[in-house]
Amino acid sequence: MSSKPRVVLGVGGGIAAYKACEVLRGLTESGHDVRVVPTEAALNFVGAATFEALSGHPVHTGVFTEVPEVQHVRVGKDADLVLVVPATADLLARAAHGLADDLLTNTLLTARCPVAFFPAMHTEMWEHPATRDNVALLRSRGAVVTEPDSGRLTGADTGKGRLADPREIVDVARLLLARSDALPRDLEGLRVVVSAGGTREPLDPVRHLGNRSSGKQGYALARVAAQRGADVTLVAAHTEALPEPAGAEVVHVSTARQLGAAVEEAASAADVVVMAAAVADFRPADTADHKIKKTEHSPDPTIALVRNPDILAGLVEARRPGQVIVGFAAETGDEQGGVLDHARAKLKRKGCDLLVVNAVGEGKAFEMEENTGWLLGADGTEQRIPLGAKSLLAATVWDAVTELVRRRAHRQ
Repeated sequence: MSSKPRVVLGVGGGIAAYKACEVLRGLTESGHDVRVVPTEAALNFVGAATFEALSGHPVHTGVFTEVPEVQHVRVGKDADLVLVVPATADLLARAAHGLADDLLTNTLLTARCPVAFFPAMHTEMWEHPATRDNVALLRSRGAVVTEPDSGRLTGADTGKGRLADPREIVDVARLLLARSDALPRDLEGLRVVVSAGGTREPLDPVRHLGNRSSGKQGYALARVAAQRGADVTLVAAHTEALPEPAGAEVVHVSTARQLGAAVEEAASAADVVVMAAAVADFRPADTADHKIKKTEHSPDPTIALVRNPDILAGLVEARRPGQVIVGFAAETGDEQGGVLDHARAKLKRKGCDLLVVNAVGEGKAFEMEENTGWLLGADGTEQRIPLGAKSLLAATVWDAVTELVRRRAHRQ
């Protein structure tokens, strides 16, 4: 038996079925043993040979193949995770009502592992009361039904119902394999603002002062929050290479002052604000309106810097009653103290409720796929966050946030 995590990839009969191939490739390349179980309708969009070539396993749709192996029961029982990509309105309905007329629906009934549905359909179908009831029923039974993306649908239509980006689906799969309870619907009704990425301060039309932040941690925070039911606004600085999190409204900015203005506007009606962006502390006092030339006899330029506004401190000062504010600190140790020494001082100075601390340096935090650190609370609590996917760190942060929100609601 394979020692790799065993994933069943169910494929529904929608036009987005072709994107399941990208999910399959992403899972196999990251070390997962994937068995594809399509519906008959799915094979109208992608042939069985494609799934077999990418997975290395035979593909069947019915329950009358490999009968002695009792595969209509075994496939689900042996899985560590079941994904349905795309989950059509028809497939969600059949799953919600326990129908078992093909191999995939039998697998859904026999699985005792986490099951996640990734919907894709026209907006009218997603918003129909029947679909909403089916989604609620599946969630009440412990299944994860993610929020679809918004954008171009089949034909000229646009709206909510687009399948999430395959990279996002792979990330959610890895998160559920690492922690099956990572996506409860415990943020429903909450308005959340997350900042992400690294700001850039222009020197001239060509050059800028910037940092190495990729935005991956902030995007993971937004993605997990949206899938836990929050109404999410993501303020993003220079994150063009990342897929926008399904279910989140994204506001793109560039400089620290632009990011501050966007976050402050969104935060005025938010229940939770998470400042994960790497914001430039300084900007050039003057920005040249032409490219600064380098010639043989030109003197070395001197760049005067001025401070940017402290966005986190401003948010704390203007916070709404009951609002939870989370800061991030990228720290290094020096002769004045270690990473945690500086982080504790920053938490006290800033006045936020929680502070996520990352030790940074070569091969740490910035631009990496994994992250680690500490979660410090204003009440003196400290939690070590082990190395893992950035979505796993995000889930830990949201656990702490929901506990704070619960406690504050209980006191009112």
